[in-house]
Amino acid sequence: MLADLTARLTASLDLEPESIAEAVRALTDGQVAPEVKADFLIALARKGETPAEIAGFVRSLRELSEVVPLADSLRFGEILDVCGTGGDRLNTFNISTTVALVCAAAGCVVAKHGNRAITSQAGSADVLQALGIPIEQSPEQVAESLLRHGFAFLFAPRFHPAFKHLAPARKLCAERGQRTIFNFLGPLLNPARPTCQLVGVPRPVVCEPVAKTLQSLGLRRALVVCGEVPSTSVDGTAYLDEFSTLGDNTVAEFHQDRAFSQSVWSARDFPLQPATLADLAGGDAKANATIVARILTGEERGPKRDAVLLNAGAALMVAGRSRSITEGWDLAAEVIDSGRASQKLRDLTAG
Repeated sequence: MLADLTARLTASLDLEPESIAEAVRALTDGQVAPEVKADFLIALARKGETPAEIAGFVRSLRELSEVVPLADSLRFGEILDVCGTGGDRLNTFNISTTVALVCAAAGCVVAKHGNRAITSQAGSADVLQALGIPIEQSPEQVAESLLRHGFAFLFAPRFHPAFKHLAPARKLCAERGQRTIFNFLGPLLNPARPTCQLVGVPRPVVCEPVAKTLQSLGLRRALVVCGEVPSTSVDGTAYLDEFSTLGDNTVAEFHQDRAFSQSVWSARDFPLQPATLADLAGGDAKANATIVARILTGEERGPKRDAVLLNAGAALMVAGRSRSITEGWDLAAEVIDSGRASQKLRDLTAG
């Protein structure tokens, strides 16, 4: 069956929902050869995934994930996720993870979905573990942490057991230098079913399909961003899977049933300090945990803080805690400078 679907994709034909469900069953079947799975994923990537196809994969894969038993008070409120797809290979510190903690300190309910490092030195799971925050919680423990602390980490391998059958095929694709749909599915598969998201992607062209997918999945609001790193900082223009303080940002967004929109804007209107990519550099999990802690305690006042304030401003706006990114920037700064962010970190590490 998967070989037949690969032939369809090679002929530039899009997949119907029934075919996507069949493909997911085959991809997560340990008896199907990794080579067959890799051929399918490569054919899909080369055809180009449509928003409808991405949404179809998300829906089918969600059915195979663990369910978080959320209390009604959480399920009918706002749940925020702040996540980058990874893949920019620029080795910045864990900006999204820091932002998630700031937003939780600001009163948001944050369900942070993530994994260990794949294309960087330290993934969200690695740095949170280094900070002393629990990462391998059960669905019940996640639900309790969200209710008690307004923050929980959902470790992707714990909530998506079927993915173990995908690993060999994804490795084959990587060895062939081919990205696949799974390179940007991570932020779309949060088992807590967020109502609002800030998602970073590593290429501007990916903003629109990811945003349209989130809209089709029923989220209230989302921003999908890709931030430019000018050629003055790297060899040629590169892109962050975050809001960039260094250059222009491609932003795709929607709010409830309002029309989808895409724009390009700069962070120049914010009180940014002069910075280059090197000023945002991270290291291993221990080094990044130190950076995160220094930002949350207010000790770090340089460009790394600016990057967190800008992204936190956007996330707080998405979550309805501020009316604009500028107002969100100010709120994030107050949360840090008042000690609320460092207190949130202490609460989370205390259990």
